[in-house]
Amino acid sequence: MLVALALYGAYRLYRRTDALGAPALITPEMDVHRLLSPSLAVRWDRLIRGNAPPAGPRPKLIALTFDDGPYPVDTPLLLDALGELHVRATFFLIGRDAEQYPELVRRIAARGDEIADHTFSHPDLDRLDDAGVRTEMERGAAELEKFVSDPALRTLMRPPHGRYREATLRVAQTAGYDVVLWNDDPGDWRNVGVDELRGHILAHASAPEILLLHSGRLATIEVLPAIVARYRRAGYRFVTVGELLRFVTPEQLNHPLKNPLAAQ
Repeated sequence: MLVALALYGAYRLYRRTDALGAPALITPEMDVHRLLSPSLAVRWDRLIRGNAPPAGPRPKLIALTFDDGPYPVDTPLLLDALGELHVRATFFLIGRDAEQYPELVRRIAARGDEIADHTFSHPDLDRLDDAGVRTEMERGAAELEKFVSDPALRTLMRPPHGRYREATLRVAQTAGYDVVLWNDDPGDWRNVGVDELRGHILAHASAPEILLLHSGRLATIEVLPAIVARYRRAGYRFVTVGELLRFVTPEQLNHPLKNPLAAQ
């Protein structure tokens, strides 16, 4: 029994090192095997030091990203809220949904928001072979390009549910994509209330930051004024992912400075 408990504890610590090293951005140049399967020395260092940021100034930049959709009711409400706040964001849209609501895709682009690839049918990419992953990315981008012209459609992608394997990333890298994940997932895809959502986002703020949010969630729309105001009071500037990548390095995104913000 004691041996079993010890083995389970060691396994949990081993898995924790994966969580500590979870990347927010994977560029075409990165060695994904080394990134996802670090040495024991690297894992031990993560346990001792955590995900320590590199030295140097930490830019207070945040990119709001919205997955899924567009949706006929919630997406217009979200765009109205962002417009009132004078915030531009990055939308990872599903090609199949864009096919149904092309006017919303055009409205997102007309507002100055960035549109990136979230596949055609929103599958679990870690369950697909290389050809399947390639087809999903290509069809997703091609469908969106029927309605808008945005360079991000061929340079930025996010795997649905954040699910991927090494092979998934290699396909994206070969296609020239930066795989954009996140620094914080507050779980707005669940049935989370506004207060809980706000508390989580402010407690897990970092500099710089990619924040994962979802289109189609009323609580997400309702929380935006409070979190935008609080980040701005802390000196942050809101940017798209494409803009963010012009100002920060992948290392800064993958090892951000934790910067929790008081809720007041």
